[in-house]
Amino acid sequence: MLARKSIIPEEYVLARIAAENLRKPRIRDRPRKARFIAKNGACNLAHKNIREQGRFLQDIFTTLVDLKWRHTLVIFTMSFLCSWLLFAMMWWLVAFAHGDMDPSTESTTNSTKWTPCVTCVRSFTSAFLFSIEVQVTIGFGGRMMTEECPLAITVLILQNIVGLIINAVMLGCIFMKTAQAHRRAETLIFSRQAVIAVRNGKLCFMFRVGDLRKSMIISASVRIQVVRKTTTPEGEVIPIHQVDIPVDNPIESNNIFLVAPLIICHVIDKRSPLYDISAADLALQDLELIVILEGVVETTGITTQARTSYIAEEILWGHRFVPIVTEEEGVYAVDYSKFGNTVKVAAPRCSARELDEKPSILIQTLQKSELSHQNSLRKRNSMRRNNSIRRSNSMRRTNPSLIVPKVQFITPEGNQSASET
Repeated sequence: MLARKSIIPEEYVLARIAAENLRKPRIRDRPRKARFIAKNGACNLAHKNIREQGRFLQDIFTTLVDLKWRHTLVIFTMSFLCSWLLFAMMWWLVAFAHGDMDPSTESTTNSTKWTPCVTCVRSFTSAFLFSIEVQVTIGFGGRMMTEECPLAITVLILQNIVGLIINAVMLGCIFMKTAQAHRRAETLIFSRQAVIAVRNGKLCFMFRVGDLRKSMIISASVRIQVVRKTTTPEGEVIPIHQVDIPVDNPIESNNIFLVAPLIICHVIDKRSPLYDISAADLALQDLELIVILEGVVETTGITTQARTSYIAEEILWGHRFVPIVTEEEGVYAVDYSKFGNTVKVAAPRCSARELDEKPSILIQTLQKSELSHQNSLRKRNSMRRNNSIRRSNSMRRTNPSLIVPKVQFITPEGNQSASET
């Protein structure tokens, strides 16, 4: 506006704007890589251009279980309605072919022995109601089948068989959807972040896992995989290259007793894909660590699986999880409010390879940490001492009665000396 009013020259304004833009550093964010496994365990994968759609119909039960609830309920309702309507049409045709729909037969029934195939079926509505009574086995007593028509007996047997098949399939589908394994996995939780710290003299990748339910997971096991984009020596690009990494478990069976939250540890050694990665290189790595927890649900006996993943931005170097299990009045208590809390600890910033080649790095790091801890303790003690002195001085100023009077002592030589007692 000032330039338009000719108060400030326009050339000066343009030069100033250009100078300000040069001073501001231009930071370009690195494009985030798509996660293969989301934090909630869902697979971030889209299937496209599937030509053989008929393969899903060959396994119709699994297809029905995999559908969404609204689609399943629509299919559940329509299957019964269609079967009732289909057999209602068949019962109506049986009655019509036998002549039960003819009004003249109604008067004949009273005078002679006219026996219909199904009593009280005079329209399609009554045939529909009879179809529901047969398939659902209600039986109100007004409509019933007689021995007059063998075709009606055949239709009755066929409808009973079809009704049992529909009940078995649909009820089994509903049961499997309500008892799916991933429902139990909702109460299996992982820490939002993983850490890398020193444990037993080795760099370790660690994360925490817990179970919110009291019913346990039997034979629980944990697997870790590293997913990254690699290129072979022949030039082949593998976009999703999966590498298994071992988990440090003192139990030979590789199972964990998940009665309380546990810290799962992976020792970064020569077999680990993280062996050559340092703290500075971690932020530049394009990798994803997938954690898979598998086990058998104690109450249902169904195998369940919980998944999560950690990318480079979610791995804290030089941190450690705080303890959350305490003993209170003879009972072990778990504080889940601190489930993902970490504290900063001393850890070398170099890679595990450099740490193996130069073990003195770890000793120097621990010594520096000890010195800094002692210095912080000295500063804290000195601050406490100064605060106590200031507090005592302020109390003396406010209360004159606390001031000690001065007493003069006279020596035999006649010199006077003043001192405070």
